[in-house]
Amino acid sequence: MNPVAPPRAGSSDTEAVPVVDPVTHTDNQASFGWSVIVWDDPVNLMSYVVYVIQTLFGYPRAKATELMMEVHETGRSVVATTEREKGEYYVTRLHGYGLQATLEKVSGGGGDE
Repeated sequence: MNPVAPPRAGSSDTEAVPVVDPVTHTDNQASFGWSVIVWDDPVNLMSYVVYVIQTLFGYPRAKATELMMEVHETGRSVVATTEREKGEYYVTRLHGYGLQATLEKVSGGGGDE
């Protein structure tokens, strides 16, 4: 059902004017279209980065170590791909642990902008 705006004051036109809905995305906005990226830094120990990844994401030690080594060797690692709101939560938590992290839209992903 489309909402209808009341007629304008002083208008002799009694026909109601439909209210245009804001633009909405037709794709699935809850899809996993956002990457949580951890960046290399000269401050945190590798063992600490493994601990944070295990604690925050629940990865086993081997997976957390693999992700930490990717950060160490390439300068960055995608540690999770999720919906935008949850990704923002993870980035905030990673910052709280003292790690450098960002959220990046996956190209072709269904996340909203």
